[in-house]
Amino acid sequence: MTLSEDFNFVDQGGEFGSETPAYPVVFGISFTPKIIGILVGVLGIAGAAYMLMNMVMPAWETYQQQQAQSNDLQGQIEQKKASIKEIDKVKEELAQAKQQTIQVLSLFANEKTLDTLLLDLNRLVESGNSQIPANAVRAKLQKFVPASQQAEPINDGSLGAIVDGKLKRSSINVEVVGTFEQTQSIIRNIERLQPLLIVKDYQATLAPEQAKDSSGKEVRRIGPAPITTSFQLQALMPLNSEEVAAAAEAAKPKQ
Repeated sequence: MTLSEDFNFVDQGGEFGSETPAYPVVFGISFTPKIIGILVGVLGIAGAAYMLMNMVMPAWETYQQQQAQSNDLQGQIEQKKASIKEIDKVKEELAQAKQQTIQVLSLFANEKTLDTLLLDLNRLVESGNSQIPANAVRAKLQKFVPASQQAEPINDGSLGAIVDGKLKRSSINVEVVGTFEQTQSIIRNIERLQPLLIVKDYQATLAPEQAKDSSGKEVRRIGPAPITTSFQLQALMPLNSEEVAAAAEAAKPKQ
């Protein structure tokens, strides 16, 4: 017997290899590398789907809710900012309205301006006499008489129904002597006075009296002849709250 006959490993090894499988077999399926790769991929997809459904989606829904809540709060903040701006705008408009009211009220007369009206009017009349000759016509305030002791509420519609029960007037009868030019200047200067004054019932006639000196003797007058002008000054004043209520009560028709 030779050595090659006793140790024939090639034949025996072939028989052993045919009996032992090369890959694991489960339920009749041989888990080759390809099959194992497919299974791992499927398991990965399943794991990702599980994580998506149980972790990612709830977190995403929570994020969406928080985002909606944040947007809602931001909207409320913007509304409050707009409200604050609107309040500031209203306050500014109110301040402007008050300032305009003060400016309008300053145009009307009041008790203080009425007290000095006689002095103001006399100053206007005398202001044109400083530069005229002694024997020329000199302007003179001859009459200044209040028509009533107290101002009367306006309810007759003479100045328009819109001011009825809101304004009162104090009427003063005035008479001035002077040339036409002097009288015209006096009327224009009255319009420049601070209180709102209305000139009514204007009448003018030639003055019959002659010029006289300090001793009472007649002197020869030079220049235009004098005219006597009479009119009524009406000073308008706003009513206070108590006077407005009283005027409204008086304007009600009697039953």
